Amino acid sequence: MRYLPHTSADIDAMLQEIGAASIDDLFSTVPSCCRRPQGMDLPGPLTEWDLNSRLASLSENSERKVFVGAGSYEHFIPHVVTSLAGRSEFVTSYTPYQPEISQGTLQGIYEYQTLVCRLLGMEVANASLYDGASALAEALLMAVRITGKKRVAVSRAVHPHYRQVARTYLQPSGYEFIELPYDSSGTTDLSSLDAMDSLAALALQSPNFFGCIEDLGTASASAHDKEALFIGSFTEPLAYGILKNPGLQGADIACGEGQSFGISQSFGGPGLGIFAGRMKHVRSMPGRLVGETVDADGRRGFVLTLATREQHIRREKATSNICTNNSLCALTAAMYMSCLGGSGMRELALLNHDKSEYLKRELQKAGLRVAFQSPTFHEFAVEFPPGFESEYKRLLKNGIVPGIPLSKYYPELVDHYLICVTETKTREDMDALVKEVRP
Repeated sequence: MRYLPHTSADIDAMLQEIGAASIDDLFSTVPSCCRRPQGMDLPGPLTEWDLNSRLASLSENSERKVFVGAGSYEHFIPHVVTSLAGRSEFVTSYTPYQPEISQGTLQGIYEYQTLVCRLLGMEVANASLYDGASALAEALLMAVRITGKKRVAVSRAVHPHYRQVARTYLQPSGYEFIELPYDSSGTTDLSSLDAMDSLAALALQSPNFFGCIEDLGTASASAHDKEALFIGSFTEPLAYGILKNPGLQGADIACGEGQSFGISQSFGGPGLGIFAGRMKHVRSMPGRLVGETVDADGRRGFVLTLATREQHIRREKATSNICTNNSLCALTAAMYMSCLGGSGMRELALLNHDKSEYLKRELQKAGLRVAFQSPTFHEFAVEFPPGFESEYKRLLKNGIVPGIPLSKYYPELVDHYLICVTETKTREDMDALVKEVRP
């Protein structure tokens, strides 16, 4: 579906320019027998998303109903975002090393940084990293640089891929990587922190991999008691439309994946690594940071205030040599956040939460057990009856993907599946899933 920008005023101006009084006058040369004398009997107006679903239902090829999240989320993308992000001025791989000829790109990144800081409650954000996994790894390395310590603790409820990437970054360099267990509520057990010395950082994800909302405030206090930095990670930034953000809960660094903000899933990529922190640590941040200034004539301008890659500074002082994301992803996220605004972000987050709670409640009514009782945002773990694998394959053939099995990442969670619901799922979609999986 195209984004049509013409307003009534635009149409009137064009008609006046060509000397036509109305749209009907414009087509007056068409014989009346070939024109419809009255309007079409159409149903009431629909949203873009409902109209797309209606057209899809009329086609012969039905769409799959996918209830999978786990770090990559299906959200509606406003077509105005697609239209703007597709403009030729933005669709370029050019890196703005020369600010005098790339002011538009630099301003776009500056606005992105501002929006990220407001969303996460942080003081400074960089121009984005590759993805959420590399952002967490860079945050841990940053904490090691700041504290001079060599031990980091990461919750086992952090996305398994994120932990794997972080371990790949840190362990070959001689840093100790410790995983903290989760408890029966599905949130991180911090009790083992008391016995840890020389801790550089503590990292938690909220909502975590199971969809459970972590107590970041308590975790932050525990980290600071150890004179360590606290890192608040995430895979779904939309959750902070209704949840207290990491900055308000004492996080020193907030980082994660921004794919939900206007970036298509596209079979797994690209992603957007969001990274923000405190101003006192800005010189240890990886990546680029765009700042605002004035030129010799006092006009507003934008520059690369910090660029801590080895391409810009002496290699031994570089914070990272692989940390820059294509700025188009950041610009797209900025467009998405601007379109929603604060109230729109909150409304969409509430919609995701409420739909998820509806499906959770209906699955429990059907006799299934929700694995963890902690509050969740828009995904949750469900325990299915033993032998559900065959039913899972049957559902796939019928065009329904009922979550992902957790046993691959957590061997103790046999027959547990992670289910996600976003605004893209209708009540009919959820009721159909409940009907199919009812024991």
